[in-house]
Amino acid sequence: MNDSYSDETSETNNTKPSIEDVIAVLQTREGDVVPTVAYYGLSGIGSADIRKLVPVWKNLEADFRQKLLKELAETSETNYEFDYNELAILALDDSNPAIRASAIGLLWHDNSLAVLSRLIDLAENDESSAVRAAAASDLGRFILLGEYEEIPESSAVRAQDAVVGLLTDESEDVEVRRRALEAISNSSHEIVSSAIEEAYISDDRLMRVSSIFAMGRSYDQRWHDTVLRELHSDDPEIRYEAARAAGELELEEATSVLGQLAVLDDRDTKMVAIWALGEIGGQLALRILNGLAEDAEDANDDDLYEAIEDAIGYATMVGSDFDFDLDDA
Repeated sequence: MNDSYSDETSETNNTKPSIEDVIAVLQTREGDVVPTVAYYGLSGIGSADIRKLVPVWKNLEADFRQKLLKELAETSETNYEFDYNELAILALDDSNPAIRASAIGLLWHDNSLAVLSRLIDLAENDESSAVRAAAASDLGRFILLGEYEEIPESSAVRAQDAVVGLLTDESEDVEVRRRALEAISNSSHEIVSSAIEEAYISDDRLMRVSSIFAMGRSYDQRWHDTVLRELHSDDPEIRYEAARAAGELELEEATSVLGQLAVLDDRDTKMVAIWALGEIGGQLALRILNGLAEDAEDANDDDLYEAIEDAIGYATMVGSDFDFDLDDA
């Protein structure tokens, strides 16, 4: 999230800025800092406000449009009251493919069938492979909704058919195919196991990375040994995905290795290893996490300490559930 948003949030009153206020600030801003008023004023706008915004939007520099979309997406992920759907829909028609891809990220909470249809169209037909990849990736959440029977079966099947078509199209860009693999791994589709296996033995490194991601997302115990092995990979991206998969698969056997990664590896892998320890739970995971918390506190690393505390909370909850089951039995 942009620092100006964090610093000025407490100073902003409860009156929502008008679209005219937002437009005036966007037109007179200096530099590439996203004005605080934009976070509030662009949330929940309707079609009439969008029509007023369009000419100003088109005149903004492409780099700033993309930065604005990304920062609004980050904001909406932590502040659920913010809704930037109308702006995202506008940006899906932008002439710049990077902006179209960023717009997809701003739609993450919209589960409407209209968005599903738009994503399928983008995944199959957009001229940019980056946009097709982003759309294929986002279709994964609709596929998961289908597994939970939260959208009509016919709609879930449409999403599955779209990503399977991309995945099995060997002429398609590898970035699109790997995101399609990750998306379909959210399902019980018959292709999942064989697709993961094929990607894992592929000569393409990116497909191998995504295969590890898909192993965790599939929640299939057959991948235990593979994930445990890849925690020791020389490839940092594969180690990262293996750590994530170990958490999703709740691999108790991975606890010690995850503890090592949380101490010795790069920052991103530390964070995902800590998250995975929380998902796995158990006494060993809690001992490791408590030790990590002390180290983070000594180092005055607030972000790391907060992540560890969250993991401890979840690991404790997992442990409590386990104890409850034993007592209940």
